Amino acid sequence: MEITVDGKNIRYKVTGSGKKTAVILQGWGTDMKLYDSIAADISDEYRVIQFNLPGFSDSEEPSEPWGVEEFAAWFNHFMQALEIRKAVLIGHSFGGRIMIWLGSLSKDEISFAIDKLVLVDAAGIQREKTPKQKRSIARYHFKRRFFHLPLIYYFFKDAVDIWQGQQGSADYRNSSPMMKKCMVKAVNDDLTYRLPDIPYETCLIWGDQDTATPLLDGKDMERLMPNAALHVLTGTDHFSFLRKPQEFNEILRSFLC
Repeated sequence: MEITVDGKNIRYKVTGSGKKTAVILQGWGTDMKLYDSIAADISDEYRVIQFNLPGFSDSEEPSEPWGVEEFAAWFNHFMQALEIRKAVLIGHSFGGRIMIWLGSLSKDEISFAIDKLVLVDAAGIQREKTPKQKRSIARYHFKRRFFHLPLIYYFFKDAVDIWQGQQGSADYRNSSPMMKKCMVKAVNDDLTYRLPDIPYETCLIWGDQDTATPLLDGKDMERLMPNAALHVLTGTDHFSFLRKPQEFNEILRSFLC
């Protein structure tokens, strides 16, 4: 199905026929289909909404760089358009950023009631760079300035463009120019200060081998959020829900159903 919200045409789907509603917010650069197994886990009890955020998969991207606040505002309008009054929010990675922002707002600042939150290998905590990371960033900026000197770039344009295309994470490299700007804006927004303001009952599910959003992030969220409990899936990475689907399902259903 398709819907236009704030001028952005996006795709979404609805599964299940339960009286309660759950909405799945995706990780950066993923397609909503990646979360079909989560929807299937609870579709007997919930009507489950999956969708592609603006700029993700086949949905229309923003016309200017968006950060977490802009994505959250758009999602609020998406919920209004679908006339959803109350919902459980389930967020993976970047979807967790949006949920942290929304969950920390006062109830009169959002158009729907939040029932419960499920954060899966969620992003949102920005840590101080290590000395090694700072040196790596400094080297990158030095090389970038040097390679883009007019004379250097004129003679070695193809080589410079290849080098530039190899920089950054896989998510960054695979993003469009506009979504690269959105990603930079979003990932540099540290939401740690908002965690204590989230009053909702929250289930944190984490892979102990997650390198994108380390387990330490999950532990800090549990410590800082008033009503959060952390569940660790051993031997899993940033996609813990795919690596151990049965254990994930048991945790999710125990929390929601």
